[in-house]
Amino acid sequence: MKQKKNIIIGLIVVFLLSTIFPFGNAKAAQDPLNIEADAAILVDASTGRILYQKNIDTVLGIASMTKMMTEYLLLEAIKENRVKWDQQYTPSDYVYRLSQDRDLSNVPLRKDGKYTVRELYEAMAIYSANAATVAIAEIVGGSEDNFVKMMNEKAKKLGLQGYKFVNATGLSNKDLQGFHPQGTNENEENVMSARAVATLAYHLLKEYPEVLKTASIPKKIFREGTNDQIKMDNWNWMLPGLIYSYEGVDGLKTGYTEFAGYCFTGTAERNGVRFITVVMNAKSNGKSSIEARFEQTRKMLDYAFSNYSLKELYPAGYQQKGASTLPVVKGKEKSVAIATKKPLSFVVKKGEEKYYKPVYVLDKKKLTKNGELTAPVKKGEKIGYMTLKYIGANNHDYLTPDGKNAVKVDVVTKKSVEKANWFVLMMRGIGGLFSDVWTSVAKVVKGWF
Repeated sequence: MKQKKNIIIGLIVVFLLSTIFPFGNAKAAQDPLNIEADAAILVDASTGRILYQKNIDTVLGIASMTKMMTEYLLLEAIKENRVKWDQQYTPSDYVYRLSQDRDLSNVPLRKDGKYTVRELYEAMAIYSANAATVAIAEIVGGSEDNFVKMMNEKAKKLGLQGYKFVNATGLSNKDLQGFHPQGTNENEENVMSARAVATLAYHLLKEYPEVLKTASIPKKIFREGTNDQIKMDNWNWMLPGLIYSYEGVDGLKTGYTEFAGYCFTGTAERNGVRFITVVMNAKSNGKSSIEARFEQTRKMLDYAFSNYSLKELYPAGYQQKGASTLPVVKGKEKSVAIATKKPLSFVVKKGEEKYYKPVYVLDKKKLTKNGELTAPVKKGEKIGYMTLKYIGANNHDYLTPDGKNAVKVDVVTKKSVEKANWFVLMMRGIGGLFSDVWTSVAKVVKGWF
């Protein structure tokens, strides 16, 4: 009887605890967005500030998200005039053979055809065409073997953490018909962490924003008007007019292999605010599907646009209390007012504006050892910058070390200060001398008493 009573009491306690602290909330507390993916990340594209993360340092398959690095290296080569958009390319035997495999994403290429770099780039960026991607690797690197080395070197230079590139496309090496790059084996895959993928996207958008002009094209005809024309539908179904259309989405790159699952690096902009998202091996209700990567991306973008907006925290001409002037030596005036040149705006979460405080960072090269400017001083002369310090509880990590300094505005002088003439400087010197003498005398006299 006593045992039965104890069981009943135990059940009542469990019931009460489950009512006060629902078990379902444990998962919600760990992942408030409940993103179904092996890894996911949400980033403010202007600064690289991480707004949401899940397993972001776990190294996973990336499939065709690899092509963002191929795009980066091509756009860099274009910028440096090593490659031209109208440059002609004739397919190598390998590129030709790979292009005929319609089980892979491809635009068929003729063995004796001539294709411009722009045509191949559009096929890669819009349709994720794999043979066209290898063609670009050969154009930029001389061979895919060398291009893969360039990919890994660039990843290191960009400060990516957790990556390995073994080919230019993101295909499994086993699908490359024995032509996988030298130094790799047929069982290798391209892998990255979600943090690394987001960092690559961040650099791509910052340094080559023109990538979005092509990535945002929902449909295009390859070689339109020729016998080889083929319709290219963008695999990014969140673009305007497509099945999962989402306001503001204009990039960036999908990916799928059996190894990686369904992946997507997305980006969207509204009202001057841009976000970057990454989902890796996305699922919906526990099942992997092509739609899942867009459903999970939508969750992050909904959260971002609902909770964050661009706010002007401090106006142009703002003067920090207690630091509104700087002393000036050898000038007609002994000080000069300083203020911000432009307004300081920042992507802020609702209700957190009060947690961002202004901080002046003055250029030490402009100042004497006593912290003074030396006349002459020009009006509007930059003497440093103002940035923000977060004093709240929800501090965020950044993709890059310089992320915290990404938001800043110049601090400048509000007027000019001419250099005083020799007579004024001499009289000041004399006055200073007598002042020093008088101070010394006063100290001595005071000592007598």
